[in-house]
Amino acid sequence: MDDGTRATPPGTGRAARLLLMSDTHLPRRAKRLPDELLRAVERADLVVHAGDWVDEATVDLLEHRARRLVGVYGNNDGPELRARLPEIARFSQGGLRFGVVHETGTARGREERCTARYPDLDILIFGHSHIPWDTQAPGGLRLLNPGSPTDRRRQPHCTYMTCTVADGTLTDVVLHRLPQR
Repeated sequence: MDDGTRATPPGTGRAARLLLMSDTHLPRRAKRLPDELLRAVERADLVVHAGDWVDEATVDLLEHRARRLVGVYGNNDGPELRARLPEIARFSQGGLRFGVVHETGTARGREERCTARYPDLDILIFGHSHIPWDTQAPGGLRLLNPGSPTDRRRQPHCTYMTCTVADGTLTDVVLHRLPQR
C-alpha cells in the first residue's frame, strides 16, 4: 500500500489516469469487484479507494493489480484494515495536492466544512454515502465521491470515477455507471 507521500512534480508533461472508488463492502454487498472495474484498475496509473473495504482480500487484490494504490479505512473496516491503512491519506499528483478520507459529515455545509478542515488540499476524495458527488467549494477545493461499485443503496447505479491529472489540472472527470448485476 502506498503511503501517499510520493509526489509527481508539475511540468512533467505526462498525464496520469486516476481511478477512484469507495465502499466496496466485500464480500457483504457483493462477492467480487465487477470485471469492468478490474479492467479499469489495470489501465489506471493510480487507484484511490476511500474506505469501507470490509475485507483484506480486496486490499491485496488491488495492491496486486494496480500500478499504485492509495487508500484509507472507513467506518466498517475492522482492526486488521485499520492496522494497514491510514484514516487520512495525502499525496501529490501532476502538481495537485490530494487528500482521501472516508467520511466528511452531512451534505449540508460539506464544502465549507472540508475547506476549513483541509486548507492545504486542491482535491478531496471521500466516500461513505455511496452517493456520487462532484462539487467545488468557494475557496477552490474540489470534492469527489465516486459512489460504490458494489452497493448502490438508493442510487440508480453502482459507480466509480476516473479522471486525468497533468500540470496542475484535473480533467476528464467521468462517473462510470456499472451494469446491473
